[in-house]
Amino acid sequence: MLYLLGRPTLRECIRFIQRRAVDPPAAGRLTEAWGAAAARIAEIEKEEAGLADHPQVQPLGPRYEPLLIELLKDPLAHYAFNTVPVDIVMVPLDRLVVYQNHIDLDFARSLERRLGPAPGEEQIFRTCLPSDHPLPPVEWASDRDGRFVFLSPSNDLRFLRAVPLRSGQVVNTALSGVLVGMVGIAVGFGSNFLNAMHAGNRLILHNGTHRAFALRSAGITHAPCIVQYASSREELDLIAPEAVRKRPEAFLEHPRPALLKDYFDPRLRIVFPSRRRLRQVTVRFQVEEGWVPAV
Repeated sequence: MLYLLGRPTLRECIRFIQRRAVDPPAAGRLTEAWGAAAARIAEIEKEEAGLADHPQVQPLGPRYEPLLIELLKDPLAHYAFNTVPVDIVMVPLDRLVVYQNHIDLDFARSLERRLGPAPGEEQIFRTCLPSDHPLPPVEWASDRDGRFVFLSPSNDLRFLRAVPLRSGQVVNTALSGVLVGMVGIAVGFGSNFLNAMHAGNRLILHNGTHRAFALRSAGITHAPCIVQYASSREELDLIAPEAVRKRPEAFLEHPRPALLKDYFDPRLRIVFPSRRRLRQVTVRFQVEEGWVPAV
């Protein structure tokens, strides 16, 4: 596990590493490492002030048209990005603002191995914007308490939404009565597209941090990315993850926020063996029956 030091609070740093590490470093050692990283951040805030501002994006160009046509046939490309204006462009990886403090190096290296030593444009595009959506391994089961538990090594496992279903949409289901309606509680994975949010003249990486890290590790400096354009804080609040919604000023106003390039600065990170963990999503529902006055 790689963890960025100096920007999250010292308390958060110690808590995260001591919970995840196979052999947790002493709090004193972590305090010293965090302090050194914070001092380095104070230096780069002066040396690289404004580096996150106005990153130059590039149009994909006509050679990408067949891949774009294929991508735009994917319903997820429409359903997942229909709130604010969107474009698909080449983005500079080093200048992407990041909010994720940790990188699973085993996973990132597996992505880099799949890329190979000299990936072509099509392979890079499909890595960033896959239209086949391969599913990570997942298991799920129910228990006697009416709970449904889903487990996956992918941290992308999530609750999607509750879906109302009519009787005609449900087949091959044995019930003890005549079906009127059914509620489906959907659990699955996100669209898995490399995407960023453009707000305040900056690009904040939203999804695909491990792929961006793997691409940069392979020497690739620019990558195709879906960019959502938020013209106000209110629009950003609609599309941003919780970490950005809670502290937008850290990403939009700080003279030198955390950038993807920081993952590769040994003065700003710590690497440690970590325990393997599974993502768990538990679904519960409650049924109430009673009487109400008829109108």
